[in-house]
Amino acid sequence: MPAPRRARNDPKQYDDLVAEWWPPRGAFAMLHWLAAARARRIPPARAPGTVLLDVGCGAGLLAPHIRTLGYRHIGVDVSASALALARTHGVAPCLADARRLPMADASAGVVVAGEILEHVPDLPAVIAEACRVLAPGGTLVVDTIAATRLARVVAVSIAERLPFGAPHRLHDPALFVDRERLVRDCARHGVSLRLYGLRPSIPALAEWFAHRRDDVPMVPTRLTCVLFGAVGVKAVPNRSATPAVRVGMGGS
Repeated sequence: MPAPRRARNDPKQYDDLVAEWWPPRGAFAMLHWLAAARARRIPPARAPGTVLLDVGCGAGLLAPHIRTLGYRHIGVDVSASALALARTHGVAPCLADARRLPMADASAGVVVAGEILEHVPDLPAVIAEACRVLAPGGTLVVDTIAATRLARVVAVSIAERLPFGAPHRLHDPALFVDRERLVRDCARHGVSLRLYGLRPSIPALAEWFAHRRDDVPMVPTRLTCVLFGAVGVKAVPNRSATPAVRVGMGGS
């Protein structure tokens, strides 16, 4: 039976496509490539068992790439079917909304938000939560799609017709991410972001199309106007700073 036609960005699509998560040449092939690229931005854990919170973890595609880094990998998602798969790959699953993360302040050494920010209707709330649970000195790693005309053409008009692109109607281009706003929102919560562009390796992509390989490396580029990533570290409070003294203005 064919999958029902869903509205753009309907989370139920992930239940319809649950069998596509792990096959390397399935509908989520590019998510595998992005997970590998994302993992390269994650530092080793400062202590064994440090929490890495994977927001929008899906079926746990990040897990194989960070297994040796020493983290306790917790995954948050709204898809129960995806989380069931994530559990089988060593992820501690948590069914929750990214706007209300069920974690204490400063409880994660790393927060990852890979290919999720372009799906959320309230981006400032998700950023605020990600930064809230991130410990001072911890690392925020994200990748997403830019809110540009070019990105709308590439990610929707073109990619939805390619075998490695996003499944049809998975994205709503109205939710693509304004890069300047993302930087400002993170800075407001103490995280200074550095942006970089991402694209598939062209030679490897040609080999993938020829069925000579099952993965394609994502390589950095200076252009951030389509697919981009960002890394930032949460500021550590300066405990030695002299507290500011408020001086009242007199007058009747």
